[in-house]
Amino acid sequence: MNRGPTTMDDTGVSLPLRPLTARSVVLSTLLGHHPPALPARALVRAGELFGTAEGTVRTALTRMVAAGDLEQRDGTYRLTERLLARQARQDDSRAPGIHAWGGGWEIAVVTAERRAPADRAGLRQAMAALRLAELREGCWLRPANLVRTRPPVLAEQCAMFTGEPEGDPAELAATLWDLDGWAARANALRAALRPGSLAERFMVSAAVLRHLLADPVLPPELLPTDWPGEGLRRHYEEFDAEFRETLRGYLGI
Repeated sequence: MNRGPTTMDDTGVSLPLRPLTARSVVLSTLLGHHPPALPARALVRAGELFGTAEGTVRTALTRMVAAGDLEQRDGTYRLTERLLARQARQDDSRAPGIHAWGGGWEIAVVTAERRAPADRAGLRQAMAALRLAELREGCWLRPANLVRTRPPVLAEQCAMFTGEPEGDPAELAATLWDLDGWAARANALRAALRPGSLAERFMVSAAVLRHLLADPVLPPELLPTDWPGEGLRRHYEEFDAEFRETLRGYLGI
């Protein structure tokens, strides 16, 4: 397996980057492309960035079609509906919809008595997409400052409430999310958004987008000082414009 590069932030914190498999390369390439459809030759070319053989990429494509991740038509591969939803979340994470926070919290409490493992997993995935955190089993919450649509799975398994905690909401937020850990990695990723090989920039870009998906996007009142979220987003937008242009040229699209 290919090893990813390692960079450091301004404080010397090491930032190992996740190695990319053939499947990861295909997904990252398509998720970053609008519309998310590319010919096989372009995806094979993306794999070559990491020394991945053409046969390995084509095998990954076949398996991803069989698994329902991709659909293939006339030599072009497209994301399926499930992964289109992931792309929409990824796009939203770069510019999340927010509104002024009035102090209220969204609270979701599981009320369904019997749930199959698949139903539990589906709810957990939905909660992560909605950026709710689990206070205890079956109880999820977050500040009510985000604009998004709730999927049907919430109404099927949960009752929804709004309210305000009696204690310090900033302390509650700090127990629900590892804010210091998220900020430390965000700073390291921002330091990694710099000139380098196309493969290095590809891996850094994928890592930033994964990290933005994990941002709780809390109101400023609940965040530590010098929160790096918006700074990382601004820096990434500048980086991404040049990176995507270079990548398109390399892929021949």
